[in-house]
Amino acid sequence: MPPIASPATELPTAPASRPAPARVAARGAGLLRRAVPALAVYTAVRLTGLVLLAFWSHLKHHGLWPALATSWDSSWYLGIADHGYAQHLDNNNLAFFPLYPVLVKAVAAVTPGSRATIGVLLAMVCSLAAAAGIYAVGERLYGRRTGTVLAILWGATPVALVQWMGYTESLFTALAAWSLYAVLTGRWVYAGVFAALAGMTRPTGVAVAAAVVIPAAVALWRGNRSRRMIAGALIAPLGWVGYVAWVGVRVGRWDGYFAVQKLWKNQWDGGADTLREIRRQLIYQGHPQPFLLVVTAILALSAALWLVCVSQRQPLPLLVFTGMLLLVVLGSGGVYFPRARFLLPAFPLLLPFAVAIARARTRTLVMVLGGAALFSAYLGAYMTLVWTGPP
Repeated sequence: MPPIASPATELPTAPASRPAPARVAARGAGLLRRAVPALAVYTAVRLTGLVLLAFWSHLKHHGLWPALATSWDSSWYLGIADHGYAQHLDNNNLAFFPLYPVLVKAVAAVTPGSRATIGVLLAMVCSLAAAAGIYAVGERLYGRRTGTVLAILWGATPVALVQWMGYTESLFTALAAWSLYAVLTGRWVYAGVFAALAGMTRPTGVAVAAAVVIPAAVALWRGNRSRRMIAGALIAPLGWVGYVAWVGVRVGRWDGYFAVQKLWKNQWDGGADTLREIRRQLIYQGHPQPFLLVVTAILALSAALWLVCVSQRQPLPLLVFTGMLLLVVLGSGGVYFPRARFLLPAFPLLLPFAVAIARARTRTLVMVLGGAALFSAYLGAYMTLVWTGPP
């Protein structure tokens, strides 16, 4: 297999000419056709996890569908879809961003399924959109084989079961991936729109906005005066800023959203709480929970992988996105165990693995990806049926 090219490190610029709609549609169709093998294997990986979870749930006399559709944060989103947001700080559902419950409510209004069912199906559909966007980014930088491996790796991460639960991770990852792809291809307005939607999905949407705004600012400083680039950069933060501002108006104080986060004991502390918990898990905990050890390993590996990505000179939008995501997740206090899930959208951190695996022989590739898929299936079932807290 010939060596894979290094990623382009130049900042993206707007395309020289705006393609006709038919040409854009043809390019999109071609990209989706090339992504079909990646989507097929991704689906097989996630189905493997679902089958193991169903079998284990049967042995434990535990309902499969409630675990996917109505447990933990899923119930909060369904509550927002059913009853809307609280008026005051004493009900902290204002911590949950609105795009996903709005979509659940809208789709449920025109389909016969329950909102819980729609929530899971929506997450599944969004996971395929996310896998396609991840493939597109990988193909753009390193070619089809790496793009395929990258999408499969994302579906085989340890906590990937969440991608098919009534959570926002799949929707958020889809929006982030396509925003990053749009930046890499110089389609700034699309990048800004996807980033704005990501900012209405999760608090970490600020990382997607930064991945559009900062590269645009650098390009502007270097002399690029593209109006579409400036427009995209202005659009990108609107979703996140808009929701945070709306919460402030809703509760009658300018820092209303951050006051809500304090109710969840989640506020910026520079990573002190994260370091204390890692030290407790690795040194002082006599019998640490296996799931928490996995979370700790993921946090440490993610930070190390970001440094590897910097050394490999990944494109600036990817470094900004993953760096900001790590800064938010590792630098905030609050509950520890969901942080592996919070980092699930950080798929560019998998690029060093994807490139190395794509260069390997097919037999090695199959063994590595198969092993990752089986471990992901096991941990997903363990996380749902044995671990007593949220994923």
